[in-house]
Amino acid sequence: MSFIERLAPEIRKTGEISTIQINVGKICNLACSHCHVQAGPKRTETMSRVVMEAVLEAIRTHKFQTLDITGGAPEMNENFRWLVSEATKILPHIIVRTNLTILLEKGYEDLIKFYADHGVELVASLPCYTQENVDAQRGHGTFEASIEALKRLNAAGYGRGGNLKLNLVYNPGGAFLPGAQAQLEADYKRELKQNFGIEFDHLFTITNVPMGRFAKSLEKSGELAGYMKLLRDNFNPCAAPNMMCRFQISVGYDGKIYDCDFNQMQALAANGPKDIFEIIKAKELGRQIVFRDYCYACTAGAGSSCGGALA
Repeated sequence: MSFIERLAPEIRKTGEISTIQINVGKICNLACSHCHVQAGPKRTETMSRVVMEAVLEAIRTHKFQTLDITGGAPEMNENFRWLVSEATKILPHIIVRTNLTILLEKGYEDLIKFYADHGVELVASLPCYTQENVDAQRGHGTFEASIEALKRLNAAGYGRGGNLKLNLVYNPGGAFLPGAQAQLEADYKRELKQNFGIEFDHLFTITNVPMGRFAKSLEKSGELAGYMKLLRDNFNPCAAPNMMCRFQISVGYDGKIYDCDFNQMQALAANGPKDIFEIIKAKELGRQIVFRDYCYACTAGAGSSCGGALA
């Protein structure tokens, strides 16, 4: 059975759109094995200042409550600081999805203070609390750099239960579903505190979607069909109403509109306005959502979204 056939008709369309998620480019200082964007140092796609200005105008027009900024390493867009500075003037909640290691790179060392000064919520990738697993997914030395960045964030006030939110992201290291989010959060908090003195607010468990580098690795190992079966067999109807595509729009680096970041990587345009300039003029953002069978990753087990488990 196809994914869309598993959904009740009312779930196939959006609810109230409160979040605008933007991918500001595919350039990144890392090239992680699980990356569905296939971001890396050699990528050149980047969001222009013109598109960013249109995003800000769309926020003013439609009163979005959250701007969710992703990449690549979003910090590597030359207009990134300008965008965040302007966005803080017009909406209450800004999320930046960071790989942590970029915060130690030359030319980016000021970002921790910049984030704190602007009250930015950080969602940071740390696929495990052990060096072996992190370096296997993200490259040699990334665990050590991530730990150092987390220590600096804690020193700046992040992750200590106040207004500066620091949430971590767990991705499975293979063709399996995440464990229970609450238990993994407890494990992360114990291990990071005991071993490194690190604190954070919450852990988000995110199921790997079979596309990009992860799909290629599954094909190479002969696990792709089995992984898709695992996702289908673990479909959870209680997770489906909370899928992130129902409450957001996704904007590509070129301004085109998608239902989510995964559809964006597959170039599956959303129904309705086709780019951010049409969004500004649109009176209604509600739409029928474009689904594919890889969407099973968002509803398998406890469900999965950019904000972690759904059910």
